[in-house]
Amino acid sequence: MPPPPPCAPSSFSRRITSASASGSTSPPIPHPTAAATRSPPPARTRIPRRARIAALVHGPHLPAAALDLSLPELLPDHLVLCPPKSKTTLVAMAVDKVLDSGGEVQRSEPEPEPASEASTFAELGIFPELVEACDAMGWKKPTKIQEGVIPHALKGRDLIGLGQTGSGKTGAFALPIIQALIEHRKPFFACVMLPTRELAIQIAEQFEALGSAIGLVCSVLVGGVDRMQQVLSIAKRPHIVVGTPGRLLDHLKDTKGFSLTKVKYLVLDEADKLLNLEFKESLDEILNVVPKERITYLFSATMTKKVSKLQRACLRNPVKVEVCSKYSIVDTLKHEWYLVPADYKDCYLVHVLNEFLGSMTMIFVRTCESTRLLALTLRNLGFKALSISGQMSQDKRLGALNKFKAKEFNILICTDVASRGLDIQGVDVVINYDIPMNSKDYVHRVGRTARAGQSGYAVSLVNQFEALWFKMIEALLGKKIPVRKADADEILILRERISDSKRIALTKLKEDGGHKKRRRADDEDEEEEDAPRGRRKPRPFKKSTRRR
Repeated sequence: MPPPPPCAPSSFSRRITSASASGSTSPPIPHPTAAATRSPPPARTRIPRRARIAALVHGPHLPAAALDLSLPELLPDHLVLCPPKSKTTLVAMAVDKVLDSGGEVQRSEPEPEPASEASTFAELGIFPELVEACDAMGWKKPTKIQEGVIPHALKGRDLIGLGQTGSGKTGAFALPIIQALIEHRKPFFACVMLPTRELAIQIAEQFEALGSAIGLVCSVLVGGVDRMQQVLSIAKRPHIVVGTPGRLLDHLKDTKGFSLTKVKYLVLDEADKLLNLEFKESLDEILNVVPKERITYLFSATMTKKVSKLQRACLRNPVKVEVCSKYSIVDTLKHEWYLVPADYKDCYLVHVLNEFLGSMTMIFVRTCESTRLLALTLRNLGFKALSISGQMSQDKRLGALNKFKAKEFNILICTDVASRGLDIQGVDVVINYDIPMNSKDYVHRVGRTARAGQSGYAVSLVNQFEALWFKMIEALLGKKIPVRKADADEILILRERISDSKRIALTKLKEDGGHKKRRRADDEDEEEEDAPRGRRKPRPFKKSTRRR
């Protein structure tokens, strides 16, 4: 019986041996018996198998000394035949298969996406009355995400829609819902959940505008508004309910006759924000109430791990429509940034505002207190600025937004409460006065400009303490944002005047704060004086701290 053939070295050993050798073709592996007659190979650095696999799994390319292969180029061609195993094992099998074939990979060009034949809403299958409503709103042709979403939505599929801010996600889910409502007219037909009050009001306005021809009734359930007014709107049995999770849950618990057990459509817009800690419990309770036999749409500008978990939990065999990369910005938006000293950031802000004098501008800051201080400072300097923040009542927030939309004021200073989904027409410039600590918030901030194909400008004022956060933003976007230099001497000429304006603003804020405290104290005193004798308002019991 002939002896068994000697075992050849593994594919990984062969490739590692030839990885650093010169030439494009690897020399043949000699038989072990002939190895003694040959000169020993030059010393080579051995790359461990685990390191090579880790480079494929976690990095875009292998180390320079190894094979320069990208994971997405390997997986489609070689892993489709592999049995289900762990990710690391699959990658190892893919690499072995490539190396066994001689180490050459045919780098195939990505297949171009088929050109969309639908150039109008009518060609997508939208009813004529809705096409007329789109024309009245200025929607002449569908956007990319609408072209991708609407055909699947009309077939009754669950959907995940990922698109840039301003890409038309609202129309992508509103049009199919209204078209289904025309065919099956029922109350509480759809429920739309959003993270902010302003966005909920905006979405409700678009639903009513699109469904005006069919008499669509929409109810907005958000905090900061009188609940009795909302109860009256619920009593009208609206077709569409739009609201924030917290107030929706309050009405489900307390308002008689309000139920979501028969909704046909559930929409989660800005889903990544909805899954924050402040909404998570309310969202879970609402998802337990809505029927399982429903159609669910999940939309966002960004996809996170939490959103992935949510889609596995509440969507059934969804169709994913993604019209952009994970975190991308439209091409019509121009980015620049200034490196500024922290103490002189106000001077650079005024310099930028003077450069874009008269433009519709949104300035983003980190705290609610900063919005009021900055608005007062800029007004003292002659700018038409107003502020909006989460500490304002709903009526005041809507009033500020309406004044900005009507162009009574051309500068709106806001926190991230206004960075999600709000469609304010004609915003020319976005200024990041404070750099966001969460890089994804940058995408939503700058998305307030350059919407619907228009051009826009984004300026970031980065001080020495925010440089790391800004580098993280560049890493998220995958590109360098050009830095803009300015004449510091020219800018610092404004320092004295800006300091005086800021000092006046601080004095005004302190006076307003004192008046509010005195007003609350006066109100309490009046309540005690008006109370009948013997029925004074009880004072809180204070335990004595005196030693006995």
